[in-house]
Amino acid sequence: MKTSIATVSISGSLPEKLEAIAAAGFDGIEIFEQDFIAHDGNPRDVGDLIRSIGLEITLFQPFRDFEGLPDPLRAKAFDRAERKFDLMQELGTDLVLICSSCHPQALGGIDRAAADFHELGMRAAKRGLRVGYEALAWGKHVNDHRDAWEIVRRADHANVGLVLDSFHTLARGIDPETIRRIPGDKIFFVQLADAPAIDMDLLYWSRHFRNMPGEGDLAVTDFMRAVVASGYCGPISLEIFNDQFRGGSPVTVAKDGHRSLVALLDDVRTEEPSAKLDLPAMPKRATVSGVSFVEFATRGAEADALEATLGTLGFAHSGTHIAKMLSLWTQGDIRIVVNRETSGYASSAYNMHGTTVCDIGLSVADAAAAVSRATSLGSQPFSQPLGPGEIDIPAIRGLSGSVLHFIDESSGLSHVWSSEFTGSTEIMTGAGMKRIDHLAQTMSYDEMLSWSLFYTTLFEMGKSPMVDVVDPDGLVRSQALETSDGAFRITLNGADTHRTMAGNFLADSFGASVQHIALATDDIFATSDALATGGFKPMPMSENYYADLVARFDLAPTLLQRLKDGNILYDEDTNGAFFQFYSRPYAGGMFFEIVQRKDGYSGYGAPNSPFRIAAQKRLMRPKGMPKTLPKNLTKAWLCGVQCLGVPM
Repeated sequence: MKTSIATVSISGSLPEKLEAIAAAGFDGIEIFEQDFIAHDGNPRDVGDLIRSIGLEITLFQPFRDFEGLPDPLRAKAFDRAERKFDLMQELGTDLVLICSSCHPQALGGIDRAAADFHELGMRAAKRGLRVGYEALAWGKHVNDHRDAWEIVRRADHANVGLVLDSFHTLARGIDPETIRRIPGDKIFFVQLADAPAIDMDLLYWSRHFRNMPGEGDLAVTDFMRAVVASGYCGPISLEIFNDQFRGGSPVTVAKDGHRSLVALLDDVRTEEPSAKLDLPAMPKRATVSGVSFVEFATRGAEADALEATLGTLGFAHSGTHIAKMLSLWTQGDIRIVVNRETSGYASSAYNMHGTTVCDIGLSVADAAAAVSRATSLGSQPFSQPLGPGEIDIPAIRGLSGSVLHFIDESSGLSHVWSSEFTGSTEIMTGAGMKRIDHLAQTMSYDEMLSWSLFYTTLFEMGKSPMVDVVDPDGLVRSQALETSDGAFRITLNGADTHRTMAGNFLADSFGASVQHIALATDDIFATSDALATGGFKPMPMSENYYADLVARFDLAPTLLQRLKDGNILYDEDTNGAFFQFYSRPYAGGMFFEIVQRKDGYSGYGAPNSPFRIAAQKRLMRPKGMPKTLPKNLTKAWLCGVQCLGVPM
């Protein structure tokens, strides 16, 4: 089954679009008329250019306001169609999309429209061309694919068929199962688009908020299952109208589009086993059972301060690498690696970002299969030369050039800690923190859909609705992704401006990915007391916050006092309660969070975010400190002076 994308879906000039589409792995394109008109080459040259880079023109579109017109408009519509047929033959494509009419003078009537299409089919046949009819969700008389199919059926011409678009069907709430009753050979073309669930005008929704399959809330998989069940085996194409994509990187958007199609078709093959899909074999989504390790790239005084921070958090230095400048810090099931190397990947990450999380290790059922699926979806494998005694652990590139390593039990990879680290590798209980609850990654808002797609197509993860996090200096959009059992959680935080804390971190770190790590405990008060004994200084919260808690929740006075004493924040949902407190910011805005989930609480304390961010900003760069200090000096100052209150 060939993959295609409409040129309108991505930004750039026509040659730039074509290069990005070809590089992403698509088989063909829908050439959007506006892209052709804006280009300065003639039709034949454009067709030759497309084919020279290994693409075919799967569709020419759109042709508007054709059917049901009274004369003389009807005659004029056929004249326009003939001119488009000329253009198609010069381009070298045989299929044109005609969308249902929105013309103010268009007349209704299925038989009238069918007669128009029968005549057009006869004209197209003389030239070896085909006509595809699509029901626009806002069409004047035809806005349902079932009506469009009836028109095609009554037109009764071999060169007239149906074009289906998932948005037009699903946005109107039409049951996609009705597609199963349409003969597959009369479906000439299929377009796919997802969209977030928004209650707004259909035309505006379609023109500005479409996104890739899997990035929105529409039942695109159900739509595609019905399509393949009909026997359709033609191209599967993306037609995406999205303001964000129009201003984004054509390379990134094209890659995301291809990833979304490959993942969707793989899901369809699994869920519709009777369908005949000629697809390469690909492993199932990887099952993640937890975070195996988090690795920091750091150096010098910053590394010393980070390790002092880990000590105040109850971590124990439990191992040293046999060949590299790596130290292992453990507590419960949490492993943190501190990498001081001055060469190799981690060193490059430090030179780029300063102290940063450069590597995340995930425990999966099958590491090799996880990498295989990732590369099938377009991810870049990662490897570097191995030193004596080192184990080759499968890995891919992640956000901002970081690395994701995959560790499983079956292949012996989990023995890396006893094989590569000397000293005690015993997991220490420390202050009672047992596992990593979640990782928070920061990115530009424009990247959020891309990385949400990355995680949900690679791993068995669901996504929560996107929420707005209020920063005193702007908004940050946040979306949580997690496995069904909560073993792996990640939050994606999209920043629009450098004035927000997330945006400032992104700017100062030159795009580092992980801004904070949330550590889980089963008794937050015991953990807080243990940390206080060890010299940990939590981020202070204002009295106003706790006064507001009393108004929002029915808390016992003793509980409220314990929250205040530990600077612990509180939230609850219909299932249970959530407790959280924070380290002070370090290394330019990174921080640790300690959390306890009680009785099935499923959120992340989002209502507390504005107060947490305001408190963090009070502890960031003091007023009057010059912003022009060298990057490494600024980071060293922040890490040494603010790192959980640990002195230089």
